[in-house]
Amino acid sequence: MGEGAATDEGRAVVSPPASPSTLPRGVLWALLGQTVISAGTHLAAKQATGLIEPVLLVTLRLLLASAAFAVVLAVMPAPRLPPRASWGWLLAYGLLAGPVNQGLFLYGLARSKATHGALLYALTPIGVYLVALALKREQPRAVRFVGIALAFTGVAVLLLGRGLAEAMGPLVGDLFILGAVASWVAWTTESRAFAVEHGGVRTAAWAILAGGVWMVPVAPFVVTKEKLAAIPPVGWACIAYLVFLTSLVAYALWNYALARVEASRVAVFANLQPVVTALAAWAVLNESMSWSMLVGGALVLAGVRLAQR
Repeated sequence: MGEGAATDEGRAVVSPPASPSTLPRGVLWALLGQTVISAGTHLAAKQATGLIEPVLLVTLRLLLASAAFAVVLAVMPAPRLPPRASWGWLLAYGLLAGPVNQGLFLYGLARSKATHGALLYALTPIGVYLVALALKREQPRAVRFVGIALAFTGVAVLLLGRGLAEAMGPLVGDLFILGAVASWVAWTTESRAFAVEHGGVRTAAWAILAGGVWMVPVAPFVVTKEKLAAIPPVGWACIAYLVFLTSLVAYALWNYALARVEASRVAVFANLQPVVTALAAWAVLNESMSWSMLVGGALVLAGVRLAQR
């Protein structure tokens, strides 16, 4: 959107104005990469919750991701620690974006379906845009709201086209996932200014580390030798995906984009995740290309494009 952005070294720079109808190329590639990883996250997380209890899964994910980000910060130029004045903010939102978001998501997903998680997370751009409007951080733009609504309609067609009975699902699990979506909306809207100032990678690293701090007192009661030994190889593979691809790479890409464009323009890419998931199922699992995927995918792509104008 042409405002000052920040490099990952934490120095404020002025980026050239972006075209009102397009995203900067680096942001576009970052969001597309984040979308692909996040689409796989729903599948990996669903598989993991069938093998590992959610509390143990959240604890391992955040502690291992914290260790990985600590290594990233160690090889990055200073500063490696956030400003002292921001520690309280980071602890609060680290709790929201870490244990709360992931706990609700994994607990809900264990009682629901991966497709439900993808559909409910497609509400993210609508939530972000409405919150930004309520806080007067963005101006009302009819074309953007229409684009968001069109993209969400495409997601609904994609998932409901398989049959209403399949889409209904367990209510309790869906409600927990909605809570996770709400926490992610709050993080997305509140972290943008911090990401602009300090850079996307540092914002992601410090937030994950703050989330990991909350899990340290829990770890001795949750992480035991017996529970670790009971995790099968496929469970460890899912944990590795959630730690290194979802928490490390996708989280950094999301905050990289937040540091450079409006939150609502970033959040609308959540609508692409179900489409990518469906395409992956077609390519890898040989699932048929249904009319709902073709029509829904076209609506999502058109909505995302329109929302960027």
